[in-house]
Amino acid sequence: MKIQSVIFDLDGLILDTEKLYQRFWREASSECGYEMSRDTALALRSLDKTLAKKLLSDTFGSGYDYELVKQTRIRLMNAYVDEHGIQPKKGVRELTDYLKAHGIRSAIATATNFPRTNDYLTRAGVRDCFETIVCACDLPHGKPYPDVYIYACEKLGVSPQNSIALEDSPNGVKSAHSAGCNVICIPDGGAVEKEVLPLIKGSAGSLLDVIGILDGLLRE
Repeated sequence: MKIQSVIFDLDGLILDTEKLYQRFWREASSECGYEMSRDTALALRSLDKTLAKKLLSDTFGSGYDYELVKQTRIRLMNAYVDEHGIQPKKGVRELTDYLKAHGIRSAIATATNFPRTNDYLTRAGVRDCFETIVCACDLPHGKPYPDVYIYACEKLGVSPQNSIALEDSPNGVKSAHSAGCNVICIPDGGAVEKEVLPLIKGSAGSLLDVIGILDGLLRE
């Protein structure tokens, strides 16, 4: 395989924000009168909006006010971020410097909208590390559908078969795999979920570990 690009997820992979989404989905639901389990919050990771609405409606009933809870989550999380900031994951700059040194293109393929993505990357001091950003909410379908990875490859002018996708969640892994990318899973604070093991080429403990994996692939 000729490695032409590495495409990154955002939350839980580049930025240490996935735990915040899980926390504030649950707090927002509670504030609106619903008690959301950790498993339900985990299932929402990178999930397409239409599928998220269905999941929550199936879980809490048709009266669940998705938009109200979502806006409450945004308000709570914005207040937290304004006070505490955003932290990048270990190895972001080291890995992206490695890619640049080896002529490998880079992009972000995220479920988060562009204004928030740009803001969070800037707060974390890593906005300059990536060539381009593709947001699933600007496309017909979000993750786990393949749209965002297909479009990221198109923007970079590379083939999915020659692209490595870095993902931390099952929905992200399914999206990248369906697009034809080679997926490396870097689980955010846990083990790789069994359901995606057949879909990935390998796993890593951190973005720093990906450098060693790429070194091995480039020598093949």
